Amino acid sequence: MQLLAVGLNHTTAPVSLREKVAFPADQLGQAVASACAWFGESGQQSHETAILSTCNRTEIYGASANDGKIETAIDATAHFVADYHKLPYAELRPYLYALPQDDAVRHAFRVASGLDSMVLGEPQILGQMKDAVRQAEAAGGLGTYLHQMFQRTFAVAKEVRTTTEIGAHSVSMAAASVRLSERIFDKLSDQHVLFIGAGEMIELCATHFAAHHPKTLTIANRTVDRAEQLANRLGGKTMRLAELPDQLANFDIVISCTASSLPIIGLGMVERAIKARRRKPMVMVDLAVPRDIESEVSRMNDVFLYTVDDLGTAVQIGMENRQSAVAQAEAIIETRVQGFMNWLDSRAIVPLIQDLQESSEQMRQMELERARKLLARGEDVEAVLEALSKGLTAKFLHGPQQALHQADADERARLAQWLPQLFRTKR
Repeated sequence: MQLLAVGLNHTTAPVSLREKVAFPADQLGQAVASACAWFGESGQQSHETAILSTCNRTEIYGASANDGKIETAIDATAHFVADYHKLPYAELRPYLYALPQDDAVRHAFRVASGLDSMVLGEPQILGQMKDAVRQAEAAGGLGTYLHQMFQRTFAVAKEVRTTTEIGAHSVSMAAASVRLSERIFDKLSDQHVLFIGAGEMIELCATHFAAHHPKTLTIANRTVDRAEQLANRLGGKTMRLAELPDQLANFDIVISCTASSLPIIGLGMVERAIKARRRKPMVMVDLAVPRDIESEVSRMNDVFLYTVDDLGTAVQIGMENRQSAVAQAEAIIETRVQGFMNWLDSRAIVPLIQDLQESSEQMRQMELERARKLLARGEDVEAVLEALSKGLTAKFLHGPQQALHQADADERARLAQWLPQLFRTKR
């Protein structure tokens, strides 16, 4: 069975490309189904597929019965992503990494454990991976191999987080957003903060900012009910997203993370807001992929715009403490990778075991039928049982004995070493 992980992340591709290949959360199931169909048409038999898509990475995990055709599998995956997102293959391919077999397993374990994240040890990725796996399973993308791999992935992530300090002194995207804002404004308690969206990342960011008691905390979202739930919990207020053009000037800090496929804050809107603020600076943090804020906004002198890539350079507090736990985490992961690969190897002999069982059953049925005929003719029971046991023994030993007689010297020596273990005999 060929395992493969193909993707790009914050270390291999800029956000301008990552946003083009991101799969919206509500379309993951459809994308998995499309991928399975695509691989089937390209000759990847018995293909299992799961897609992980976050602001920092897009990865496709696959398991296929096409052993030894790794390049074919890589190209098929790259062509699928390019075709799905209507991108030129040549534009995408140089940024992709491809990890086969144990490297794919090791990568999944590291991602879930937070070792491959922009912020070392961040916990959000594990929940995102679990959601991706649930959607892949619902879409029919998981089979025996990926199901087992991801179950072990989640167990490894739990082990790493409970037995090491990889998550100690946690530094997340949310905490980094607060620190970036503190670089511009000395006291967050004097600032008006706007959060656009109401998903998990916005909830985390809002919680971090609420701890600093900003002057006002406002949630803007397409769905007002969801925004109100978050605002009520944090002592904030809400506004409709449609009000954004008229209200943007009232906020000093804007954090945005929605699932919109197009920017919701354009250059013109920000220019008008800055003019109304009389050039008072504004911090804008765009955590969305694709981006919520047009990149041209970063050229404005009075606007400090940060993207998910910028946050990576801002994360420093707590990194030293977590770095000391990396070696321990890597050791745990390496042990668990070997355990999974042993399981994978054992799956390869399942057909052989089935053949042995079927062959043994046929021999048993033949000898049993012969014994029944003898008993029906009135033969002595003890004699029939004796013949039955000898017949079964002779048939089971026929293959090994014949192999020993026909083997050359080297092969006979290897058989002599293995047969006592197979038949549990003493030498």
